[in-house]
Amino acid sequence: MNRGRIQARLDEVKRRLEMYYKAEAAILEGAQSYQMGSRQLSRAALPSVQAEIRELEKRKQELETALATGTEKRKSYRILYRDL
Repeated sequence: MNRGRIQARLDEVKRRLEMYYKAEAAILEGAQSYQMGSRQLSRAALPSVQAEIRELEKRKQELETALATGTEKRKSYRILYRDL
């Protein structure tokens, strides 16, 4: 994968990560759910937001490594030789 594509993906991951940090902060400040009269609004659950943050941080690290080395994470395959 070329450097331009890796950089574009990295920028997108950083943008999404920033949005998830803001969502986590809003939830921690008590904006997870509220009620006005008979109406109630519930936002995303904190554990799911934190899980997505961990995944995005992991992906960000992978992309930064790929950008530094010029290649993405290596994939390994198992080959099974068969005598037919």
